[in-house]
Amino acid sequence: MEEELLLKSTTRHIRIFSAEVNKEGELVPSNQVLTLDVDPDNEFNWNEDALQNVYRKFDELVESYSGADLTDYNLRRIGSDLEHFVRSLLQSGQISYNLTGRVINYSMGLSQVAVEDSK
Repeated sequence: MEEELLLKSTTRHIRIFSAEVNKEGELVPSNQVLTLDVDPDNEFNWNEDALQNVYRKFDELVESYSGADLTDYNLRRIGSDLEHFVRSLLQSGQISYNLTGRVINYSMGLSQVAVEDSK
């Protein structure tokens, strides 16, 4: 029986593993299952709609590789595309920085803020 390798893609806000989580919360390598961890450092404030948009985008990207071999390269491309998608959510105001987070570094740039007219 061939041992399965754990492939992964990690960006600042997106982590993808070729594994499933067991009852003990450990990752078990799998070439059939991908596990997605969004914003592991809680840098952003999320609402359910924005989070579901990320999961839908993830499913869409995975489907676009249907039939291709599961490789580090393909996983990294999906992770990079999702990272850009998270940036678009921030820039469109669908998510915001978590100002009570452990570290505030505006890693995605500042989101758009309306400037009040001072007349």
